Amino acid sequence: MNVARAGRVGLLGLILTIAGACSPPAATSAASPGATELTVYAAASLAAVLGEVKKAYEGANPGIRLILSTDSSSALATKIEQGAQADVFLSADTTNPGKLVAAGLAAGAPAIFASNRLTVIVPSANPAAIHSPSDLARPGVKIIAAGDGVPITSYANQLIQNLAASPGYPAGFAKAYAANVVSREDNVAAVVTKVALAEGDAAVVYATDARGSASRVVEVPVPDAANVIARYAGVVIRASPRVVAAAGFLGWLAGPAGHAVLRLSGFLPPA
Repeated sequence: MNVARAGRVGLLGLILTIAGACSPPAATSAASPGATELTVYAAASLAAVLGEVKKAYEGANPGIRLILSTDSSSALATKIEQGAQADVFLSADTTNPGKLVAAGLAAGAPAIFASNRLTVIVPSANPAAIHSPSDLARPGVKIIAAGDGVPITSYANQLIQNLAASPGYPAGFAKAYAANVVSREDNVAAVVTKVALAEGDAAVVYATDARGSASRVVEVPVPDAANVIARYAGVVIRASPRVVAAAGFLGWLAGPAGHAVLRLSGFLPPA
C-alpha cells in the first residue's frame, strides 16, 4: 500500500473511530450562530484555492463554516506546538505534519491530499533575460528564496541538486545559485510577490503559484527529469473540540470531491 493510500485509510479509520464515540453536530445554516466553525491552518501556496475549497465544502455541508489562516507550513506548525487553537493543519510537505504526530498533537497519521511540481518564475519584463534554469547561476542574477524550514526551500534545494547533476549544467551550478540568493522570505506567497514587483530576477516556486500569478510573472519551466514532486499532507489537531467535523473535512479534501476543486487550480492528485 502506498503512503498516500495508507494516509487515506488511516484517516477513514480515524473518522469512524471518533464518530463511534461522538455524535456529529446537527446541520445548520452557515450563517447561523449554531454553525460549526473549523479553523484551518494552511500552507501559503494553498491560499488561492482555499476560497474555492471553502465555497464547495460549505455548500455541501451547510452546518460547517471554514475559518482560513495561511502562512508557511513551518510557521503554522510552530504556532500549533505553542498552543494555537486550530482544528485542521494543511501543510505543503509531510515533514511538518509528521512533527505534530511525533509530538502527540495530531489525531491520527497525516493524510496526503495533493501534490505539486516546481517551476522558475521571473518578472513579466524578465530584466535578467532568464530563459533556462541554467541562467540562475549566472553572475549578478538576483534570486528570491524562502527561509530555512519553509517547505519550498527544501524542494527548491533538491531541484537545484537535480539540475546540477543534469547534462549541460556547469560545474559549480548549485554553489553559484546559492551565492545569487539575495533575499529569504517568510513564505512562498511573499517570494512570488517580490518577483512580481521586480525586486528580484527569479525564484523557484510551485507550479500552481506561477499559474495563479500568470498576469504578473513569466514561467521558465524546468526539465521533467529534474523536477521535484511536492506532497501536501494534512492532520486533524488532537486538541480540537470539533475532531469529528475536522476529520470529515480532511477526508473530503483528500477524496474525489476535494481533488476536483484542487485540480482546477493546477494541483495534482496525491503522490
